[in-house]
Amino acid sequence: MRGSDTSENLLVRKMESFVRVSGDDIAALDKIWNGTRHSVAPQGDIVREGDPPGVIRVLMKGWACRYKLLGDGRRQIISFFLPGDIFDLNMFVLKKMDHSIRALSPVQYVSLSHIEFERLTIGHPRILQALWWETLVNAAIQREWTVNLGQRSALERLAHLLCELHVRLKVMGLVEGNTCEFPITQIELADTLGLTAVHVSRKLKELRSRCLIRLNGNQLQILDFDGLCQIAMFDANYLHLDREEAIPEAKADCG
Repeated sequence: MRGSDTSENLLVRKMESFVRVSGDDIAALDKIWNGTRHSVAPQGDIVREGDPPGVIRVLMKGWACRYKLLGDGRRQIISFFLPGDIFDLNMFVLKKMDHSIRALSPVQYVSLSHIEFERLTIGHPRILQALWWETLVNAAIQREWTVNLGQRSALERLAHLLCELHVRLKVMGLVEGNTCEFPITQIELADTLGLTAVHVSRKLKELRSRCLIRLNGNQLQILDFDGLCQIAMFDANYLHLDREEAIPEAKADCG
């Protein structure tokens, strides 16, 4: 699957989803993308709450999540990072991290120091504009997640999350046909949606029985995107997509 291919500079694709970048901009982004790679094994923490912020990281490969832990060990997953995403542009403002970031699959990332990031944004105003757009989109996603937890039913929550992740991956060219990587366990889904793992299992089964999705290992196939959207009351406007082809219309035989 294309999801495992890191030859394309997904950081360029990310910026191009917000603004038109120049050849000089692409060269600067290529320099970042071709920098030293850091690897983290699945379930390894990339950043821990309380750590000094350090650097800005660009996810090249794999999936990660931002999460918070309660004192008794309960976890709330707050967001997912996909290839091409940037970890916390506000890192240089914070004195210490107020959340943790964990790898959900084998992860590779590159990092930028404060000086490197400053040079990039000062020398490339279009990239700076794209980063502002990404920050606004991330805030919009968090608002939608709040609505998800507060108002949608368990089935609606799950369907909405699947729609969102599928669209985000589609924008980045990480969907083949109607299939994408999905290295998220039922426990991780439960910690995201405010449900138990048993409840998540039941709702996944319901979506499968309705011929809306198919899960095969770490692969998710959306059999009927429109039907999934209808259940979730999903409207992709909050993702502020610029390219019409970013929204998939996936239908397939349930089989």
